[in-house]
Amino acid sequence: MSKRLRVLMVTPEAVPFAKTGGLADVAGALPEALAGLGCEVRCVMPRYRLVDLKKFNLEQVIPEEPQQFAGEEIVRDFWRAPAKNGVEWYFLNAPAYYDREQLYTVEGKDYPDTFERFTFFAQQVLALVKRLDWRPDVIHCHDWQTGLIPVYLKIPVKTPVLDTYDPFYQGIKTLFTIHNIAYQGLFEKENLPLTGIDWAHFTFDQLEYHGKLNFLKAGLAFADRLNAVSTRYSEEIQTEEFGRGMEGVLSWRSKDLTGILNGIDTDEWNPAKDRHIAAPFSADDLRGKQTCRRALLKEEGLKPKAGSPVIGIISRLDAQKGFDLIEAAFPEIMALGVQMVILGTGTPEHHEMLTKMVETYPDQLAVNLTFDDALAHRIEAGADLFLMPSKFEPCGLNQMYSLRYGTVPIVHATGGLADTITNYDPQTKTGNGFAFANYCPEALVDAVKRAVELFPDRRRWLDLMRTGMRQDFSWRASASRYLELYKSMVG
Repeated sequence: MSKRLRVLMVTPEAVPFAKTGGLADVAGALPEALAGLGCEVRCVMPRYRLVDLKKFNLEQVIPEEPQQFAGEEIVRDFWRAPAKNGVEWYFLNAPAYYDREQLYTVEGKDYPDTFERFTFFAQQVLALVKRLDWRPDVIHCHDWQTGLIPVYLKIPVKTPVLDTYDPFYQGIKTLFTIHNIAYQGLFEKENLPLTGIDWAHFTFDQLEYHGKLNFLKAGLAFADRLNAVSTRYSEEIQTEEFGRGMEGVLSWRSKDLTGILNGIDTDEWNPAKDRHIAAPFSADDLRGKQTCRRALLKEEGLKPKAGSPVIGIISRLDAQKGFDLIEAAFPEIMALGVQMVILGTGTPEHHEMLTKMVETYPDQLAVNLTFDDALAHRIEAGADLFLMPSKFEPCGLNQMYSLRYGTVPIVHATGGLADTITNYDPQTKTGNGFAFANYCPEALVDAVKRAVELFPDRRRWLDLMRTGMRQDFSWRASASRYLELYKSMVG
């Protein structure tokens, strides 16, 4: 290309600054991979309380200015982190909206002013690029919190904050990424005037959804291109079973919808140099794997059992992640003689359920009801199997981490799990894990049983481990697909 492609990444969260889920991992890694492919990349997110000025060496780049918004005077400024690996990060600071303990919720419920927080965010992001006189070729929008940005670039508005009638904005393309279609940003229609968008666009094929204003639908209807975070998920969300009410608009826009599998950070998740684990290992030298296994069992208070695999689970503890299946199948799984280490937090009901299971199976089960990144690494390194029976899974990252650590995945064949895990065939000796198609306890038990039966055959098991460890799920491969998509958009 004659000039570097300019990409503005807009996200509600990103590592290492602030994280609640996998979106943050994607938003943190993809920009650097794109920069490595020659793109000029800048990123914007809110400056939550978690985004520490001193820790990240932030500097103020646009001074405090009062903004008239929602009948109030909102003071905002912008901050920037030092460029890292060719990527600049900008932060919208508006204490009235973002200086809070949690990113999105209080006591498990969305903040009452969630609509204002992310309408303000969308308008300010577009105002920022004009202020910087940096015109992106593509604005890559992540999830519902950014859904108004594609609308503003197709339907010009003039508000106290933003004027997209300005020729500066003409021709900027937008890509809207769906990380989890279950989260949509649904608000009362009376909020629409605050967006600056005319009521003429509050229709079933644009912003309206069952009488309410839907930010996700806004992005789906107005972005130039759409993508989901795996090929299978991009197909699933066009069906009534998985579409969460958006299957109509997605089917209508199917020619503009692509599936691009997320990558993983292969430096952070590398058993050969992982600082969190007991011993390094690789596909060529697996001796350290057994050291990690022994260390994990000792840390979790479990005695090693010869010939029995250790199953790891690192997950949000809720029904979407398959814990209804796990609960129903648990007695039969434990009867196979396995040991299990679980890490995660979730609903009070699932915490209570797992606590009772530990009391019933104290020699086989260890549960850690917390978030601990270092322990997550030790579980990936020390377990023999990794269980991911998600009811639906847009992409999933842990199954890819597991493959890299020689920890064979057992998954429900849905979304990104189906795209990354191929069921092991004992006849052809092909595959990289164990998958089950029917979402039911019997199918889960059968998959675990197949894994447990193969485990004592060390030659085949080691071959299975090495197959997964040698696969490439790096961000460079995924970023290359995004780059091709951007190029097709700008011509």
